[in-house]
Amino acid sequence: MNKDNVIFLFFVICCIVLVLLPTGFEGSRSTDSHLVKAKVLSVDNRDLRQNLIVYTGTQDVQVQLMEGPHEGMEARVVNPLAGKLEFDEIYAPEDHILVEYKYRKGKVHLAFTRGYYRLTHELILIVLFCGLIVGVAGFTGVKALLSFVFAGLMIWKVLIPLFLKDVAPIPVALAVVAALTGSVSFLVGGWTRKGVTAFVGSFGGLVLACTLAKLFAPGFHLNGAVRPYAETLCYAGFPHLNLTEIFLAGIFLACSGAVMDLSMDIAASLDEVKNKKPDISFKELFTSGMAVGRSVVGTMTTTLLLAYSGGYTAMLMNFMGQGLRMEQILNINFVAAEILNVFVGSFGLVAVAPLTAIAGAALFSRHHSHHPERSAGQ
Repeated sequence: MNKDNVIFLFFVICCIVLVLLPTGFEGSRSTDSHLVKAKVLSVDNRDLRQNLIVYTGTQDVQVQLMEGPHEGMEARVVNPLAGKLEFDEIYAPEDHILVEYKYRKGKVHLAFTRGYYRLTHELILIVLFCGLIVGVAGFTGVKALLSFVFAGLMIWKVLIPLFLKDVAPIPVALAVVAALTGSVSFLVGGWTRKGVTAFVGSFGGLVLACTLAKLFAPGFHLNGAVRPYAETLCYAGFPHLNLTEIFLAGIFLACSGAVMDLSMDIAASLDEVKNKKPDISFKELFTSGMAVGRSVVGTMTTTLLLAYSGGYTAMLMNFMGQGLRMEQILNINFVAAEILNVFVGSFGLVAVAPLTAIAGAALFSRHHSHHPERSAGQ
């Protein structure tokens, strides 16, 4: 087997191990509850109360279970409404919803709605995405999907459980980011000088972003509760968690994708330059890497800004509608949190260009053969 196949097999095994790895929180929910798809037969809205554009109270929903051990059975399900548009859903006959219930003494007991049934459409979208990326990139697309799956499993099976167990968030996040960076760099770039260059440049930028986040966070006076569900997490039995450290870990974790993208762009460009001109010098390689980096950095920093701010459009509209002054807006804690997020992430992203260019120039200029894709260890 060549080295690319060995790396591919290694990450396949890692994914299998992560799938089987227990998080330690499997027993947090009741073991006798069922979560199934159901069809709405009728609704009773008599207990709903309207207050402007929101509803409070409960909606009684009569459903027919469409899967699971009690398929075909009809049941009464409660749909509690809290008066919050981002959480509440009101159902109508013929809707398909997700239902959680317990079965006791021959009947459905304690049944609640868990939202519209969206899993089928999500699966279709995922299959279409996988088909597109494999159709466009071939086996490289398969490796990209593997790195995607590995990243998701590392976050869900390693990062989140360790955070909940109050293990130091920043070292944990750095270790996870190092693993994710390695998966992308070596699956896509191979165990070559290109892959090593991408890894060194991207991880160096992420370490710098982490350092800056730790350095500037005290001056922002952010307690970490600015993130959605942070307060809910405390009330759910985790008040001891260091939310500030978790927030800072999320900063460089969030920008890691863009950082890896830029680093791989520069590494691939240097690999191509070396392939076309085997006797190129360190200085020429560095200059070429910086030329590519300058071109990409200009768009990447804007990409980060749009990615972070796109989810806050309604908030910005609310501020403008109230006529708030810019100084007041910028001084609000969750706005300041996004400013820290954007600029620390962008700083790490910009720093990736020279770091990758230097690493690539050093690695590629060491060998003057006509085969720049020889392994990094040779």
